[in-house]
Amino acid sequence: MPQTQTLPSPVAPGEAPREGVSPAAWTVDAIAALYALPFPTLMRRAQATHAAHFDETEIQLSSLLSIKTGGCPEDCGYCSQSSRHDSGLAAQPLMPLEEVLAAARAAQAAGARRFCMGAAWRSPKPRQVAAVARMVTEVKALGLETCVTLGMLDDAHARQLADAGLDYYNHNLDTSPEFYGKVITTRTYQDRLDTLRRVREAGIKVCCGGIVGMGEDRRARAGLIAQLANLDPYPESVPINNLMQVAGTPLYGTAPLDPFEFVRTVAVARIVMPRAMVRLSAGREHMDDATQALCFLAGANSIFYGEVLLTTANPRADADRKLLARLGMRTGDAVCAA
Repeated sequence: MPQTQTLPSPVAPGEAPREGVSPAAWTVDAIAALYALPFPTLMRRAQATHAAHFDETEIQLSSLLSIKTGGCPEDCGYCSQSSRHDSGLAAQPLMPLEEVLAAARAAQAAGARRFCMGAAWRSPKPRQVAAVARMVTEVKALGLETCVTLGMLDDAHARQLADAGLDYYNHNLDTSPEFYGKVITTRTYQDRLDTLRRVREAGIKVCCGGIVGMGEDRRARAGLIAQLANLDPYPESVPINNLMQVAGTPLYGTAPLDPFEFVRTVAVARIVMPRAMVRLSAGREHMDDATQALCFLAGANSIFYGEVLLTTANPRADADRKLLARLGMRTGDAVCAA
């Protein structure tokens, strides 16, 4: 008979504890122990967690549009939009409202339920926030869920976006606090946490995840997941990105991450944040169908689809639909059931 393993509790911060009892924190050691489980054991646990809270056959389709591309003053080592890197990407101004709405209508016609808008700013100016707020209001009027990522926000900007009806604000932690300085030096980890706090206080849902495959070790990946899981509450939306290497950026040439390690990351995120939407994000262009299927089995229940994900290629919508059909999966809202 195999030995019985003592595993970390699946109850993460953000769950509804008994009255007067605080939810237990996930330690980095506990999350590293999940990573170290035999692959079948980890997958079985992730699947059970997913099925307890979601329809495991349902995938939400999301579309992402870069509404203001390039020219960002930050030095994020993975990003082609940084003005500090020679990636060959030309800076462009904020898109006109009608062009954004046309893209949103096209995404909706192709099956998207969620429309995300990204702008390459360190922190937006008041007139820029006003312009994006109008975009949010108009896109919501189409019946789409909205998300934006604009960089760091102050309290007033967060409230302005909330008043416009914004559903989610994306602001990734990227990696663990310990590895962060090897990737970014122009914005602190605390800066990111402060923006997340302001978004929460304004009543906007949080979309926050990270990037793996940047040269970090497994403990750094566990550290990222611990930071996310211990936000109070943890993010409603957790994008898991695999580094998209772009020539001219400092991380170009980094050894690629083992696909099974990426799947493990999705599974661990699902276990410790059971009610979150776990979004399979950047890097799908370089994943084969089998790897993506394993990610769905591990608990990913949302994908960004279309031809472009901000500035890098993304699998075409037709290919995504064919894959989901082969797997007997369907698109929908993927609403948490419990």
